[in-house]
Amino acid sequence: MADGTHHDNIDLEAALLRELAAAHGVGTTFRGWDGVERSVPDSTLRGVLAALGVPSHGAGVIQRALHESRLAPWRRVLPAVVVTREGQEALVNVHVPHGSDVSVWIVAEDGGRQEAVQRENWDEPVDVDGVLTGRATFAVPDDLPLGWHTLLADAAGTLAECALVVTPRRLRTTEALAGRRNWGLAAQLYSVRSSRSWGIGDFADLADLAAISGEDGAGFVLVNPLHAAEPRPPVEDSPYLPTTRRFFNPLYLRVEEIPECAYLDPADRAEVQRLAEQQHSANLSAELLDRNASYAAKLAALELVFRVRRGPARARGFEDFCAEQGQGLADFALWCALAEKLPPESTEWAEEATAPDTPYCTEQRALLADRIAFHRWMQWCCDRQLEAAQRSATQSGMEIGVIHDLAVGVKQGGADAWSLAGVLARNVTVGAPPDMFNQQGQDWTQPPWHPVRLAESGYAAYRDMLRTVLRHAGGIRVDHILGLFRLWWIPAGAGPEQGTYVYYDHEALIGILALEAQRAGAIVIGEDLGVFEPWVRDYLAERGIFGTSILWFEHDADGPIPPEKYRQRCLTSVNTHDLPPTAGYLAGEHVALRESLGLLQRPVDEERAEAAAEQEAVLALVRERGLLPAGPDGGRQDVQATVEALYAFTALAPSSLLGVALVDAVGETRTQNQPGTSAQYPNWRIPLAGPNGPVLLDGLPDDPRFRSLIRTVRTSLQPGMKE
Repeated sequence: MADGTHHDNIDLEAALLRELAAAHGVGTTFRGWDGVERSVPDSTLRGVLAALGVPSHGAGVIQRALHESRLAPWRRVLPAVVVTREGQEALVNVHVPHGSDVSVWIVAEDGGRQEAVQRENWDEPVDVDGVLTGRATFAVPDDLPLGWHTLLADAAGTLAECALVVTPRRLRTTEALAGRRNWGLAAQLYSVRSSRSWGIGDFADLADLAAISGEDGAGFVLVNPLHAAEPRPPVEDSPYLPTTRRFFNPLYLRVEEIPECAYLDPADRAEVQRLAEQQHSANLSAELLDRNASYAAKLAALELVFRVRRGPARARGFEDFCAEQGQGLADFALWCALAEKLPPESTEWAEEATAPDTPYCTEQRALLADRIAFHRWMQWCCDRQLEAAQRSATQSGMEIGVIHDLAVGVKQGGADAWSLAGVLARNVTVGAPPDMFNQQGQDWTQPPWHPVRLAESGYAAYRDMLRTVLRHAGGIRVDHILGLFRLWWIPAGAGPEQGTYVYYDHEALIGILALEAQRAGAIVIGEDLGVFEPWVRDYLAERGIFGTSILWFEHDADGPIPPEKYRQRCLTSVNTHDLPPTAGYLAGEHVALRESLGLLQRPVDEERAEAAAEQEAVLALVRERGLLPAGPDGGRQDVQATVEALYAFTALAPSSLLGVALVDAVGETRTQNQPGTSAQYPNWRIPLAGPNGPVLLDGLPDDPRFRSLIRTVRTSLQPGMKE
């Protein structure tokens, strides 16, 4: 009997734990890439709930936590935030002492006032901490304009307020592209150099790349995330592991393009010239990129330029930029100045400098004022050069221009993790469960948004981040946009296969993304690859968000699908930066690399055979369209012809956007990034090169491979068009 009671208690606790997890948006099961549904271990659920601040050890504790979760909305007069769609009436529950009078109204972004109308609500009152609390329901008018408004409630003299965000029903910038097709280059900017680069591709190179491709008829150029890394060497190589997603990486500045550079005194001008020439030789090397050397040289030069007195117009421009970016820029610059003097392992980060508003940090703002100004100034210089790059793109004839990439998250110990700690979860990281390409799963080592605290903040940090990235952009690609629906959380100390999904308010996150993009006049592309719930793509399409199709991944139960069945509102391309360039992929480099790194979980011969069969299935479709010679070896002997045939094949799709990887246009074979690795492979350090060595922007317009592939793409999209 005692043993039976013990097991009954264990079963009860396990059932309660799963109920508690579900109440907080934590998945208790998940379906993997192979379609098999798996149960999440109790240890994972407890670890994730702890990161959410929810206790879960013991049946009694869990029952109390469940009770608290049910009372949580009743404890608030107004919700933490209300996000709705234009033209849609939103119902808002207001909680006040039972029997109290309450009035609710909206103060719009422009200062106008509108009353909310009360609707019938027969919900029974609830005892909240000894106070009988009632629920009233009010309707937010359906004619509110797009924007960030304020919802207010007055209950017997007690005033409450929350953000009220009205988002587009559908992103109108997407509709503006209806009936037209745009192709564009996809490039890793740091790898794209010219003879004037400082060993790393920069914003001036971006402007030139946009001009070159725009004159060839491109509608956009898509680049890797340009988010800021560490403020001084050594810096993180991965653009997808930044210290902040709101501000930009000064590594990409072209020093000579800063106007004050022309007013350096002769000695300082000579020093800047010496530093530049020291880095120019690296442009001619196909060896690994050295961000540290490049950034160290640029910082030395930038500090000289910073000391040059700015003219009245430039001085006012800098002041206006700082005022517009506000406290976010001030805190980021403070973190940069602190990070220059405090190593990551310094105890100050865990004690005196835990947040931007500690007494220590307040004191440091004054002591480090000059360094803070320097880091603010570099962000202003980034802003000016990004504006010039977008202007170059549109003036060259591009309809869209520069499309920026938004990383999934930020580095632990970085600027955002420090200044936004209140809306990030601790003791947990995000990643991905095992899949066919990463059979051990992935841990991206990034802290996720805390869904409840982010909502309680009114999504301010999320909004501000989007505004900065979209400031001088024609579009934004959201890496792993599925993370706005659910993210794979991995408790501290667990492996990536021991995680589970945590669900977010996608209606709010996607809506705010659409709102900020529409206000910026930008399109949104969601990287919606991987494991996702079937309705997600339909939802994104409904909101006007473009999807992503990669040739090698477009399959159904019968094999690769014909291009005519690809999505129309989509960016379609042959490959992605997580695969080798197409020439390397055709040669099986992805299998050979994973074997060499020990990432395979089955015999290499099986992997090679499966990879070859998958490629052959696609090539067979290409041959059916007459784009390659018939026969099993058709096209494989001429790699360049095969690459071009694959792009011509994707051009048969109805997709509005066609991406052309710059690495494919120059004949590169080396993999830019191998997911699931860090030090094992030099990710994100491969410069742009072809069979004959480095490819510089100076020679790109006349590069035979580049010209041939662009000609193929253009004529495939517009048959009969002449070069």
